[in-house]
Order: sequence, then C-alpha cells, then structure tokens
Amino acid sequence: MEAGTGTGHSTQRDERSEEGAALLVVGDVITDVVARYGGPLAAGTDTVASIRTVPGGAGANVACWAAHRGEAEVRLFGRVGADAAAWHERELAAHGVRPHLVVDQRAPTGMVICLVDREASAERTFLTDSGAAFRLDPADWSDALLDGVARLHLSGYLLFSEPGRALVTVALKAARARAVPVSLDPASAGFLTELGVERFLELVEGVDVLLPSRDEACLLTGLADAADAAAELSLRIPLVVAKQGREGALVARAGKVCARVPAVPATPRDTTGAGDAFTGTFLGALLAGAAPEKAAEEGCRAGARAVERVGGRPPLPG
Repeated sequence: MEAGTGTGHSTQRDERSEEGAALLVVGDVITDVVARYGGPLAAGTDTVASIRTVPGGAGANVACWAAHRGEAEVRLFGRVGADAAAWHERELAAHGVRPHLVVDQRAPTGMVICLVDREASAERTFLTDSGAAFRLDPADWSDALLDGVARLHLSGYLLFSEPGRALVTVALKAARARAVPVSLDPASAGFLTELGVERFLELVEGVDVLLPSRDEACLLTGLADAADAAAELSLRIPLVVAKQGREGALVARAGKVCARVPAVPATPRDTTGAGDAFTGTFLGALLAGAAPEKAAEEGCRAGARAVERVGGRPPLPG
C-alpha cells in the first residue's frame, strides 16, 4: 500500500540548468528520539537529559533541506510502518516535500535514539532500529517515480540491507536508461565497515556524485588524508564532494581536488543531520544550475544552520 503517491511528467534537461525539474530522494524515514545530556553518562543509574521525539532519517532529512532551499520540486520515496505513516507524511508535506511512502503493515517505522553531548562539540551517538526502512525493495519501485525527475539521490542506508541493495541496482539501471544523474551519500562509517569497502564500491558503480564524510572517504580509500581520499575516489566517480564538518568541504574531479570550501562558523547544539543539510542543499543548488563549488558553499552554510538546531530538519516554512 502506498500513501501520497503521484507522478509528474517528463522534463527535458540541459547541462546548464535543471530548474523546474524534480529531485527524487530514495531513502530512510525514521523517528528520532533525541536525548541531549551534559557531562558523562552515569552507567547503571540516571542521567538528566532533555528528550524530544522528532521526524528524521537521512533520506527524509536530505529531501527536507533540498525543499527548504526552494526552486525545485522535491519528492521522497521510502517505507514506513503503519504506526507513524500519517505523521511522517504530514511532516514531509509541511516541509514542502512530496511524499511517496510505502506503508508496511508488518514492521514498525524505523527508530533512532540520538544521544547528544551538550558539551562544545555536541557530538552524537546513534542507537538504530531500522524497522520498515530497511524493507524497501524492488517490488516497491516503479520506473514512473522518475517521471519529471532531473536528479536521483540514493541514501547510503539502502546499501546496508539485502532488499535495499537490490533496490539500488534497479533504481540505478532505471536512472541510466533515462540519463538521470545519480548521487549517493555513504551514510554511516560503522555500517560501511560491516558491508565492506569493495562491496560498497561495486554497488555504487555508475553513480555520478558521491558525498562522503571525511571518515567515510578515508575508509573507502585506506588513505589518512581527506583530500587524498577525495581525489582518489574521483578516479572512480566523476564528482566527489567530501564533507569535513568544521573544516568545510572538498570538491574533487578526475583525481584532483579542485575546490576547498571553508566551513561557516556555528555554535553547535546538535550535530544530527548536519551532513544531510549539506547534501540536500547542495543537490538543490545543482538543480538550480549552480556549479558544484558554489553548491558546496551553500551546503556548508546549511550545515552550520543545522548544527544550531535540535534534530535533523530545517525550520518549517513561515
């Protein structure tokens, strides 16, 4: 069963601008429980914390930040449990995202507990129950999802389940058949380690844009320096944009780093979703015709705004 389904129409693209066409994000829709605490966790007893339940998921967050930037239609394709489907659909629509949600009658919506240290770094630790999100599979896919789409973005979390890996293969093939460029964010260094570097690189063959974090880029290449890692990855993938948090971002093509984009100063409250903010805004800027270097500058500004908010989404319009 699908909620919020619908398709657009085919749109002719050119290399200078994709304005007016849609971005389709395929990925996870998750319920986040964010617990912000100060000082060390007290094992075996209580630790005072501020706790909020907010909508999240890397794929959904990317879609919301892309829509927040404006100038393009943004769609999200994902799978949720019946327990929270209506809430997530309302939240996505409120952010300007057109949701295409498959409602799972057997598995609950995925949930993540985000433990966020209130100290200066606002660093976070995730406890993840992927639930219905990891059950998205090729049977849920329709090539009609690409109607009117200028760019397809795949959340790397899809690669961490067998159904998701199969879906990535199907979606990539469909996108190539329509000459739709595809981007992917590796999503999790921990899950990436479990999957294996060679398996990951094999699965993402044919992707046009890779948006790893510094740790993910280094893990994928075995190189300690992020710039070297981004350059190395760009020998396999045409455009690599490595997110470096407080150190900004690197843009690499054809084995060379062609831009080093500085970070924007911010006072962190919660770093959850900062990479998603960068990715969504970056993709939205590409759709509007921005060069990758300028799009990365916008992404860094969005990442700075994101860390000053609790949760992984931008503020609601208005």
